[in-house]
Amino acid sequence: MSWHLFAMFFASTFFISATPGPNMLLAFQYGMNYGVKRTLWTLAGLSLGLFLLLLSTLLGLDVISRQSPWLLILIKTVGAAYLIYLGISSWRDASAGSLMNDAREMSEEVAADYPESLPSLAAHDTSAAVKASPSNMTLFRTGIWVSLSNPKAILFFAAFFPKFINFSAPLWPQYLMLTCGLFLSETIWQIVYTLGGKKLASWLDVGSRLAWLNRGCGVIFILIAAALLAEVLNGFMV
Repeated sequence: MSWHLFAMFFASTFFISATPGPNMLLAFQYGMNYGVKRTLWTLAGLSLGLFLLLLSTLLGLDVISRQSPWLLILIKTVGAAYLIYLGISSWRDASAGSLMNDAREMSEEVAADYPESLPSLAAHDTSAAVKASPSNMTLFRTGIWVSLSNPKAILFFAAFFPKFINFSAPLWPQYLMLTCGLFLSETIWQIVYTLGGKKLASWLDVGSRLAWLNRGCGVIFILIAAALLAEVLNGFMV
C-alpha cells in the first residue's frame, strides 16, 4: 500500500470518525458523568468491540479474495451501492440537532438495555450517577456491548475497506496499516469527545455545524462509492 493511498484512507476515516455515532456519544456522556480516568475503561471496551468487528470483516475479505474472486467483485459493487445509500441518507437526514440531546438519548438506550451501566441516569441526576457510578469492569463491558450492538459496522467495513486494499499484493501488511489508521482516528476522537464535554457540544450545536459535519461524511461516502464502481468497471474492461 502506498503512503498516498494510506493518507487518503486516514483522512477519510478521521473525518468520518468525527461524527457523533454511538461510540462517540457514549464517550461524550460518560466523560461528563464519570470523568476522564473512569471513562478510559469504556474507551478500552469500545476499542475491543471495534477490533472484533474489524477482524471478522478482514478475515472474511481475506478468504473471499483467495477463494472466490468473483464474490469480491460483487462485494465491491454492493458495497458501493451501500455507501451511496449512506451518503444520501447522511445528507438528507442531517439536521441541526443537539449533541447534548443525542448523547442523553444514547445513554437512556444503553441504560434501558444494560441497566447496570447507568444506575441513576434515567432520573437525569448527574450527581447521583457519579455517586453510584458503576465498576470499572461494568464500564468496560458497556463499551464492548455498544460497539458489538452495531452489526452495521461490519457492512460498512466490508463496503469501505476494499477501495483501499490491493488484493493482488500481500494482504496482511495492508490490513495492519488500515487497522492502525482506523484505530488512531477513532481513539483520537474518542478522547476528544471524552475531554471536550460541553465545550465540544456547545461548538457543534451552534448553527448548522453538526449538520454540515454529517453532510461532509455523506460526500465522502459517495466519492468512495464512485471510486469503487470505477474500479469494478475498469476490471471488466481489462
